[in-house]
Amino acid sequence: MILHPGILALLVSSVLISVMTLYAACNGVLILRRWNITSGSELQLTLERRTYLISTIVNYFLVFQLVSLFLFIHTADSICNLFAGAMCAVGTLAANSFGYTTLLLKVVTFVMSGLWLILNHTDNQGFDYPLIRPKYLLLLMMVPFILVETVVQGIYFTRLQPDTITSCCGTLFSQTSRGIGSEILVMSNTPMKITFYGCMAVMVAVGARLLKNGKGAFLFAGMSGLTFVVSTISVISFISLYIYEMPAHHCPFCILQKEYGYVGYPLYILMFSGVVSGLGVGLLQPFRKKESLVNVIPAIQRKLTAISVISFIIFAIIVACKILFSGLIPAGYS
Repeated sequence: MILHPGILALLVSSVLISVMTLYAACNGVLILRRWNITSGSELQLTLERRTYLISTIVNYFLVFQLVSLFLFIHTADSICNLFAGAMCAVGTLAANSFGYTTLLLKVVTFVMSGLWLILNHTDNQGFDYPLIRPKYLLLLMMVPFILVETVVQGIYFTRLQPDTITSCCGTLFSQTSRGIGSEILVMSNTPMKITFYGCMAVMVAVGARLLKNGKGAFLFAGMSGLTFVVSTISVISFISLYIYEMPAHHCPFCILQKEYGYVGYPLYILMFSGVVSGLGVGLLQPFRKKESLVNVIPAIQRKLTAISVISFIIFAIIVACKILFSGLIPAGYS
């Protein structure tokens, strides 16, 4: 195992988050079974006091769960020099078979954590804990993902050995490689650009309609998810080319490095901010008729819609500027 501050922070925090989430979920089972806001029983009073404390603690832990995704990527990138053949986080993640699995799990738990935080914030605005059951049901769904992530991440880091021969990003993200990276690269450049900007335009239009008359919450949530997927593919397909100013460098991780102004961090933060906020709009839609949230949820949905739309617009502007001022001349690219 490699001793590194980032690795130690991730291992310790993941264990703490797992323990706290598991404890909260155990209480969640009791709440789902016995919660009755109209009851004045001792059990109900105990549950009310306990859920306030647990929700507050889980809230802080899940905020760090969001941060841990970027800490994980940053740590993987910072130790790439320890592995033969690695040039960025790609090589570190490929050093054993658990790297990319950990990354995928972190993306899933990031989105779920963000949605839980939205649900918890909304629930706190009601005077009668209106979303207590949906909130703890979502927490119960998160438990297996967080526990598996903790185990897989632990195995990944403990099995990392210095001087391991691994693959560089040029090998993984090339048309001759096997896997999803090569499948993305065979997509034609111009149609991918049209898809990217077209998807952005539709998402913004749907968001504007939602802000104007409150209609289309589920459609907007779906479009934000689709825009996130298309944006991720676009980073690999063509956006990275203009950042690196190299016609064959498609790596989505090198853009996180100093040589490229760490531009990857704002891009990915904007993408995740956009998708979590957008999905949150759809998550809250079924609860609009809750008596204590009739006026609360529409206001929160408008804020989330604005955050999502602005995040993706800024993302698109940054990409447009990178393309406009790039020294790359993609002659021969279609």
